[in-house]
Amino acid sequence: MKIGVCGIACEKCPRMVRGACPNGDKGCVPRENKFCKICSCAFDKGVRLCFECPDFPCPTTKEGPIAYDYCSYMVGKE
Repeated sequence: MKIGVCGIACEKCPRMVRGACPNGDKGCVPRENKFCKICSCAFDKGVRLCFECPDFPCPTTKEGPIAYDYCSYMVGKE
């Protein structure tokens, strides 16, 4: 199972299911990406997943796709 930068399983992502993922079959990976601020941010910070970033959750993650409150809960910042 591939996991996108945001933490969503690529196979469950609506864009991947529709065949509209801008990254094709490899899914969301950290890279400069004009369609996804989360991918670009992870690339800039040198992390593979948002959850690995010491700043997580941050204003970028507030833009989705995972609920910000859930992100805060996951890292104990509730």
